[in-house]
Amino acid sequence: MNHVLTKIAAATFGLCLSAAALAKTEISFYFPVAVGGPITKTIDQYAADFNKENPDLNVTPVYSGTYQETIVKVLTAHKAGKPPTAAILLSTDTFTLADEEAIVPIDNFVKTEADRAWMKSFFPAFMLNGQFGNKTWGVPFQRSTVVMYWNKDLFKEAGLDPNTPPKNWAETISMGQKLTKKDASGNVTQWGIQVPSSGFPYWLFQGFSTQNDGILANAEGNQVKYDDPNVVAALQYWVDLSKKYGIHPSGVVEWGTTPRDFMEKKVAMIWTTTGNLTNIRTNAKFEFGVAMLPEGKRRGSPTGGGNFFIFKKAAGPEQEGAYKFAKWLTQPERAAQWSIDTGYVAVSPAAYETPALKKYAADFPPALVARDQLPFAVAELSTHDNQRVTKALNDGLQAALTGTKMPEQAMKDAQAEATRLLRSYK
Repeated sequence: MNHVLTKIAAATFGLCLSAAALAKTEISFYFPVAVGGPITKTIDQYAADFNKENPDLNVTPVYSGTYQETIVKVLTAHKAGKPPTAAILLSTDTFTLADEEAIVPIDNFVKTEADRAWMKSFFPAFMLNGQFGNKTWGVPFQRSTVVMYWNKDLFKEAGLDPNTPPKNWAETISMGQKLTKKDASGNVTQWGIQVPSSGFPYWLFQGFSTQNDGILANAEGNQVKYDDPNVVAALQYWVDLSKKYGIHPSGVVEWGTTPRDFMEKKVAMIWTTTGNLTNIRTNAKFEFGVAMLPEGKRRGSPTGGGNFFIFKKAAGPEQEGAYKFAKWLTQPERAAQWSIDTGYVAVSPAAYETPALKKYAADFPPALVARDQLPFAVAELSTHDNQRVTKALNDGLQAALTGTKMPEQAMKDAQAEATRLLRSYK
């Protein structure tokens, strides 16, 4: 009889154990893959490590395409009542996500002194795009600024100092002219400079507009200044690099192919995200440098990249688990390693004090350029109805770059459309 009872007890205990195993809190985590490199392997490893340390939680990464595809997927899932628990989305999606009541403020989970200290640990420039209405809606994870990469070998060939990139707009033109090569028929075989105008045209343009003292939107996200004379003049300069000076490809330059064009020596200088740093370091077969963007009236770049958001319709325990994961992901040692693995800026000053990142930066100083540019950085363009308001600007930029409109008209039209879209948010 005792033997039977023991068997029943063991079976019951086994059932309890399997029920406990089944009772893990599931956390779906949407992650956009927008920049080259083996990022998915790193994220899979993070999820496995976190799950091991937190046996009651199970984070499952879902790779959801570009940032643009990801926001569409999460909002569709939110409307269907089945959103992910958390996602990395562009920091500029904050207004949209909050207006759709898709996310909860991170402040909801901040309860202890340690929580408050963590919230204060990030670079202030990276918090600009995640906060409004006295609430923090997202925390920085993979963040960036736009930086300039230059090919030192091509500088040497052109009789330029390989260790001195252009410091300002005028030097960009004079060096660009020396770096542009043509064949016997007059076709360009090597461009001086390339700034992409597909994918994120507004973001690259914010480099030019900020350097010319133009701020594209207010902090409340309900007003833009696309037709500001400083903004128009910044666009004229970008157009002139191609039309007037012949050092930049004409028309729309692809975001995705720009790093490849650089690595294939089709162009001597490019502007792109610091998030491409590890990709270029791994694949470039020549010495290259990384610099802050050349200054106009001032230095300047927008911040960029993704924030960690927690979704409103997820169950309470899932949200709490996602908050725990957000804190885990952004610890200084992990933020440092993420920066080393990808080239993104580590999100806190403390990450740069870790032995790993100190050693890496000592061996590879370009890793610090994007961080050092933060004091000159402005918030990335972000407004209510962000996608349509940004599209109005992107369309205007591309119209000017392709020559279908003059810069002034292009920005006037973009302003009119954005003003119409933002009227209800005033």
